[in-house]
This record gives sequence, structure tokens and C-alpha cells, in this order.
Amino acid sequence: MNLLILRGKQPGCVADDRASDRSSASAGCLADDRAGKDGLRLIMALSRGLRCCQRIFSWIPVIIISCVVLWSYYAYVFELCIVTYVLMFHVCFIMFWWTYWKAIFTPPATPSKKFQLSYTDKERYELEERPDVQKQILAEIAKKLPIFTRAQSGAIRFCDRCQVLKPDRCHHCSVCETVNNCVGFSNYKFFLLFLSYSMLYCVFVASTVFQYFIKFWVGELPNASAKFHVLFLLFVALMFFVSLMFLFGYHCWLVAKNRSTLEAFSAPVFQNGPDRNGFHLGFSKNLRQVFGENKKLWFVPVFTSEGDGHYFPVRTLCESENSLLANEEKWTEDGGSDEENAGREMFVSEDENVSSLVTITNES
Repeated sequence: MNLLILRGKQPGCVADDRASDRSSASAGCLADDRAGKDGLRLIMALSRGLRCCQRIFSWIPVIIISCVVLWSYYAYVFELCIVTYVLMFHVCFIMFWWTYWKAIFTPPATPSKKFQLSYTDKERYELEERPDVQKQILAEIAKKLPIFTRAQSGAIRFCDRCQVLKPDRCHHCSVCETVNNCVGFSNYKFFLLFLSYSMLYCVFVASTVFQYFIKFWVGELPNASAKFHVLFLLFVALMFFVSLMFLFGYHCWLVAKNRSTLEAFSAPVFQNGPDRNGFHLGFSKNLRQVFGENKKLWFVPVFTSEGDGHYFPVRTLCESENSLLANEEKWTEDGGSDEENAGREMFVSEDENVSSLVTITNES
């Protein structure tokens, strides 16, 4: 009898144990979920805080440069008060600030929508697992676009992050600390003018303050406050001039060769292989690529650069090596008469080392 009772109670006990195990397990799962969510919230909060701190700290170089220039204005105009130089000083000062703020606040150019994959193309590309077939898909899409450069592997350059075909000379760019902005097609002219007017500003300040520095050195400058400003004006102007001189010289060389900083380190790859001078059109044409056709506006911080950042004239060593010229007959057959293909133009470069230059323009 006792055995039957025990046997009758035993399943109930087991059921109670299982229920308690399930309740404790569910409670443990809930606790783990809450802990996981709390940890995720903490990580997201820390990430937002770090991004906020990064944005704040990225403005420190700009703030320091601005403070130094404002102090130089005060020291030059209010302390020294060199009346004969004030007009020229203000011209340099205004042009410096104008170009500096244009370089800072001009947003970087981004690829247009025509370089984005359509929904069907994107679906084809993502569903395809074979890399070779993916390259073929991108190559088919790129035939409709003015893309000349390739990746090191010879494939069409594609950005997995942005899901776009990369236009020529397009890259993800790091921020230049001096201007807290990416320096690219949209603000490169402003950046060059900023460097040039910065050097002019430093040279003007140093040259006009030097005579007062000599007076300070021989003890002929009685004003103690002016002594401090004269000493540091000359020191800061010379220090900034030396640092800017090398940077400006390097970018002048890049403009003369029509290269970007990345192209200076790694030659752009075209269909026929790498070519360090692939965009080199000759010195005068290279200048016009950055500063525009109107020479009166070269030194004014308004946008006059040629093109829209998507199309760049390409130098070719031989017409037969260029895929565009090789397909000229096919274009003529598909497009009709030569009049209908008037949008295609071929220019001869001024550089003796360049045989021809090809660019595609569309008539409106």
C-alpha cells in the first residue's frame, strides 16, 4: 500500500520538479535577455558618446588655427597699428578666411544615382556566389557608364559599402585635419587657394614685422606689450610658412601632373594596365581642370573646376589600345550617322609625350 502511494506520488513529484526547472530556466532566459539588452544599450550609448567626442575633437585643429589667425589680426592691427600696411593686410586676411571657410564647409561630392545598381542588377549580383560571374555582371553594367579605371585585379571598381560602381578617381576619403573635411573634386581649388593665401599672409606679416623685430632685438622698442606680439608674430608666421611651403609645393606638383594624392602613391589602373600619367593632359590643360577656363576667376574662391567629378578626360598612348575608339565602328552602326554621334570628341594634347586625349560629352 505504501508502495502504491509512493508510486502514485512519484510522478507528481517529478512533474513538480520539471515545472520548477522550466520556471527557473525561463527566469534565467529572461534575466539573460535583460542583461543582453542592457549591455547592448550600454554599448550603443558608449558608441554615440565616442562619435560625439570624435566630432568635437576633430574641430580642435580648426579652432586652433582660427584662434592663431584672429590673434595675429589683433596683434597686427591694434598693437602695432602699421597704418601704411593695414589695407594690404586686410586683403590678405579676408582672402585667407574666405578660402579657408570654403574649404571647410564645401561638402564633398558623391557619385550620382546613375552609378547605383538597379534593384534587378543588385539582386542578380547578391544572389550570384561565383566571383567571376559577379565581375561579368559589373562589367555589363559599366558599359553604360563612362568608367575607364579598374581595380588592381582588372575588375570594375565596386563599393560594397555604398553599393555603387565607383566613378573614375572616386574613393572613400579620410578627413583632412587642417580643414576637418574631405578634400576632393568639389573643394580642391578652395584648398589650393587656402594654402596659397595662407603663405601670402605669413610672408606679408613676417616681412612687415621684421623691422620691428630688429628694433626689439636692439632695445629700441619701448612698449612691452608690443615686444611680445612682435616676437610671436614673426615666430608663428615663419613656422606656418615653412610647414605650408612643403604642402603647397607637393600639391602644385600634383596639379602639374593631374594626379590625386592616392594616384601619386598608386598608379590608376586602366583596361590596358596601370598608367601613372593616365589623366595627364599637359600642363596648361591640367591647370584648367582644377581652376577652369576663365583665368580671371582662378584666384577667387568660387567653383570653376571643369567637369562634374564623374567624367575625367583620359590620356591614351594609342588609339587602337583604347576601348572607346576600338568600338567606334560599333557605335556608328548602332547610333546611325556621324552627325548623331557629334557628342563624341577627340582632342590632341599639348604635351609632346601624349598622342591623343579622349573624352565623351553628351549634347543637350
